[in-house]
Amino acid sequence: MTTQNSSAEADRALKAKHRAMWAQGDYPSLAAEVIPGLGAVLVEACGVRSGRRVLDVGAGTGNAAIPAALAGADVVASDLTPELFEAGWRVAEEQGAHLTWQEADAEALPFGDAEFDVVMSCVGVMFAPHHQQAADELVRVCRPGGTIGLLSWTPQGFIGRMFATMKPYAPPPPPGAQPPPLWGDEDHVRALLGDRVTDVRAERRTARVDRFETPEAFRDYFKERYGPTITVYKNIAGDPERTAALDRDLADLARDGDLGTGGGGGGTVLEWEYLLITARRAG
Repeated sequence: MTTQNSSAEADRALKAKHRAMWAQGDYPSLAAEVIPGLGAVLVEACGVRSGRRVLDVGAGTGNAAIPAALAGADVVASDLTPELFEAGWRVAEEQGAHLTWQEADAEALPFGDAEFDVVMSCVGVMFAPHHQQAADELVRVCRPGGTIGLLSWTPQGFIGRMFATMKPYAPPPPPGAQPPPLWGDEDHVRALLGDRVTDVRAERRTARVDRFETPEAFRDYFKERYGPTITVYKNIAGDPERTAALDRDLADLARDGDLGTGGGGGGTVLEWEYLLITARRAG
């Protein structure tokens, strides 16, 4: 019993850290300004339409949930960090989208078995630390014949490389936690879902990001707004040399990824690779 209690306490502490990480900075502005179209890509791939009951896991500010609601679906937007919902409420109201917002842990979803026609996540569930537990929940709440759709950054893509760049400066991960970009590896996701799904379709695509004038502007934007980056900088805040080294490494990452197609006006142009995967719940 003591071991079980200790494990539960450790899990609660880990989830509290994750919630705090995403609540800091300004992820709502980043989602709206840098990757505004990704959610609609996932909604289209999942075939969301009127009459469908849809769950968006790790919904954040509703990048996927709001387009799903506008398509006529009955949508629940769930996230471990409800602090993100306020920005989503405002956008939903402006666009005339009606949906439900609910705090929820992707590894222990507070919904019944086979409750949804579509279960999806746009760069959300990939940040749950225990991948198999999260995958099990995605399958559990999806009805037989329903659709599971995931959009995740790939390990070899820009954001995957960004996490690899930050790793030497980050605090050590808790025992059992897995790297988020693994959800962008097709074999990994197939293994997580196993024979509980059929009709798996996977495709690598890229999101074009041309918002940043310079590599340093990209770095500073993420230092200010992106929870994981803010957390890494906090970890080395007392070490000016390591902070300067991470500053250089992140700017170099963007410099190396710059396509150099900004035209006469200049600007840094990046392509961020992601894996789009859909599957049908077996049974």
